[in-house]
Amino acid sequence: MTIPVDLLRKCWFLAGPTASGKTAASLELAERLNAEIVSLDSMTLYRGLDIGTAKARLAERTRVPHHLIDVLEPHEEYSLAEYLLAAKVVCESIVSRSRTPLFVGGTGLYLRGILRGVFEGPAADWDLRRRLEEVAQTSGPAALHDRLQQIDTVTATRLHPNDQRRVIRALEVFELTGQPLSELQQHGPRPHDQRPAAVYWISPPRDWLYQRIDDRVDQMFTAGLIDEVKGLMAGPRPLSHTARQALGYKEVIDWLESLSPDATVNTADLAANAEYRGLLDLKQLIQTRTRQFAKRQHTWFRNLEECCPIEINGSESPGEIADRMLTHVRHSEPERAS
Repeated sequence: MTIPVDLLRKCWFLAGPTASGKTAASLELAERLNAEIVSLDSMTLYRGLDIGTAKARLAERTRVPHHLIDVLEPHEEYSLAEYLLAAKVVCESIVSRSRTPLFVGGTGLYLRGILRGVFEGPAADWDLRRRLEEVAQTSGPAALHDRLQQIDTVTATRLHPNDQRRVIRALEVFELTGQPLSELQQHGPRPHDQRPAAVYWISPPRDWLYQRIDDRVDQMFTAGLIDEVKGLMAGPRPLSHTARQALGYKEVIDWLESLSPDATVNTADLAANAEYRGLLDLKQLIQTRTRQFAKRQHTWFRNLEECCPIEINGSESPGEIADRMLTHVRHSEPERAS
């Protein structure tokens, strides 16, 4: 599955690690480009996963049209190939209105899939996945990662042991095809004359970013992350495998499920409830895992040769970041034309 070259070259891209300021910069850039934003995030696809995904607020979506947000119910699964097809349809619609598609987000797998195409792979084998999940439950996620390391070192090196969903998918592909996922995904970059004109990612200082991440997680808890997760768990259908593994949601779900059955939920005064003495540990766990995730995102974008870093120090305004991208594109136009 690939997006046609003539359509791809009309698209702009702004990626970056979580909490790096993509949303604010993208609004400024979209207004300068007469663009509409296409979400490049695998979890904002889901309705109800709002606080933990730092989903664009209604006011931001009113300011600039957004696409591929809130298109799935929490119980639904979604593949990369399905995302690419949806993105193609959205981009065609945006271009038909004489506007620019601007992809914004932090899911490196989606970005690479759009830029290079994707190996669709075999359909999910849910019995096999359940067996692998049982291994993870009884022996820990490291056991699955060790198994992957033996058959596909390249993919194992790229995936964190706690990224259970993708580790299981890699093992599944090998079981069903007899070939490592890394070999089947050998889609190299397109020739320069077939690439989009503007593919950028925000590269901030690590200390600045980590403080932003810690602050954001604090804000998520204040905004009601626990109640949001409780509402999702109480829904008419169980969360999908994908939604349940979303960063922040997985940790809160595991924590809620560890509470005693007669625990009294009092989110207005957590400190007064003995069952919630682990709240600080939970928050710190999410902060730690989010920092680890941001580090992996940095690696994704740095290793995609199509991506140009926009180095920031944290003092820039969103408008200044947008202007730097526009200036860089203008200066590189003669080079691309030659």
